[in-house]
Amino acid sequence: MARAVRAGLLAAATLAAGPGGATADTAADVQKLLADAWEFQLREEPLFATRVGDARYDDRLPSVAPADFERRAAFWKQALARAESFDEGALSATERASLRIFRLQAKDEIEEVRFRTWRSPLNAEGGFYSGFARLADEAPLRTTRDYENYLARLRAFPAYADQQVRNLEEGLKTGFTPPRVTLSGIEATIAAHVAEDVEKSAFWKPFASFPTTVPAADHDRLRAAARAAIAGDVVPAYRRIRDFVTARYLPGARTTVGASELPEGREFYAWCVRHFTTLDATADEVHALGLREVARIRGEMDAVVKAVGWDKAFPAFLEFLRTDPRFYPKTAEELLSRASLLAKKMDGQLPALFKTLPRQPYGVEPVPADLAPRYTAGRYNGAPVGGTRAGMYWVNTYALPTRTLYTLEALTLHEAVPGHHLQIALQQELVGLPPFRRHLYVDAFGEGWGLYSERLGLEAGFYQDPYSNFGRLTYEMWRACRLVVDTGLHAKGWTRQQALDYLASNTALSLHEVTTETDRYIAWPGQALAYKMGELKIRALRKKAEEALGSRFDVREFHDAVLGQGSVPLPVLEGQVDAYIATAQARP
Repeated sequence: MARAVRAGLLAAATLAAGPGGATADTAADVQKLLADAWEFQLREEPLFATRVGDARYDDRLPSVAPADFERRAAFWKQALARAESFDEGALSATERASLRIFRLQAKDEIEEVRFRTWRSPLNAEGGFYSGFARLADEAPLRTTRDYENYLARLRAFPAYADQQVRNLEEGLKTGFTPPRVTLSGIEATIAAHVAEDVEKSAFWKPFASFPTTVPAADHDRLRAAARAAIAGDVVPAYRRIRDFVTARYLPGARTTVGASELPEGREFYAWCVRHFTTLDATADEVHALGLREVARIRGEMDAVVKAVGWDKAFPAFLEFLRTDPRFYPKTAEELLSRASLLAKKMDGQLPALFKTLPRQPYGVEPVPADLAPRYTAGRYNGAPVGGTRAGMYWVNTYALPTRTLYTLEALTLHEAVPGHHLQIALQQELVGLPPFRRHLYVDAFGEGWGLYSERLGLEAGFYQDPYSNFGRLTYEMWRACRLVVDTGLHAKGWTRQQALDYLASNTALSLHEVTTETDRYIAWPGQALAYKMGELKIRALRKKAEEALGSRFDVREFHDAVLGQGSVPLPVLEGQVDAYIATAQARP
């Protein structure tokens, strides 16, 4: 890792040496700053570089010692000072937006190190150990050199894992851990990779069969190296992680649930709220907004309940949905088939809603078995442009009696199209943006778009079945409840049971999902706020455009305006929509 350290210091020196203030070529200076910072990020985060399709560091893992994080923070402080020295008046609208987004990114990088979040590299859904287990699916494996790079990473894993265990130890020492209650079962997720039989390991998958681009003469040598690396490096490292987590981490993890109980907890959570919403909102303001949204959506839910002829109380209707077999798949294949059909049906509606569509395809597959027991109902797993795999809509086929079919339409529109796949694939294919923006994910924008996409199903002819429409409302209510529950847990002293009861009484989520979601919010403060806050902003901006343009409003143009600059903070998005309105108004 010494080479990466030297490279980072050189990049920092380059930033510090540049001219400040307005220059004859401010735009070129900004471009150089963004390019230098991007190169620094790729060198420092080689797994991220692989995910975005840059193969130069495919033989490396990051160094994650405390000193590495402090060194990176020093780089970002210099980069931020440089970014704040420019005269924005000399820049185009796109350049100004890039500079503003970059400043926010730099500030967040600095704040993460300030709060030493590296002390907790895992949460209720997974962590560094589960991310590494996806390497076989994310790394390019087309040539002998690709396989040798993959093997180098397998051999490097013990040192990386040991650094992460030391970080976890520091978290134990300082009281910065996820709540113990959210970590139940995590040892089984880790133990899944302590494989007695090398050929049953997730890391053996690339060696079971080779692509035709790898010469047959190399196969035996590569397989022998893989057996040695998996048995001698990877499995012993996972065994050490499992033993540490079981014997020391789980018993020592904190018994409180709120982020406010952490060291500097109130300041930390206030930053989480700003980071995940991209707004200057307080926890109290978000909580109050959530209560208002819950009341509004409940009114819509009551109307659906009345329409289906239900004459009992609302809790009884939720119990009916949670227990009637008609609402649950009988097999994993049935669930995957239904999800695939819904996704394909929406594919056919996209041209009516969007002028610009991505070229990258997507597929549907189950959540990996080692993640599924503690995983959410579905998720989108993107792919780099130009790679050999498509984006993937993951559907959780674990515990089928908890996988509600009446929410499947909303889930599919959120995770696949017109939600995450469409938005992320379009962003990666944009031209004229600096690389960091093509691969940036702003939670309030991305998750807000996903929730907005669920509602777009109404315009595309979905939710014809009233129970499915109730499922859509359940998903919207779920996101509104998050505003209440997340702030309740982390700023208002709520207990875990209060959060469970609030979700269970206001949504038709299965009780299994109520539990996994509550534990996710406890272990990931603030992230749950992104969905509803982002969706409300997008809907407000659409209403603004519709009222300003009247008959000249075109939903396809509006969607292009929203998605045309990639994932952006909500204040930047508002500027984009204002520019779209002004342009549309100026037309003859």
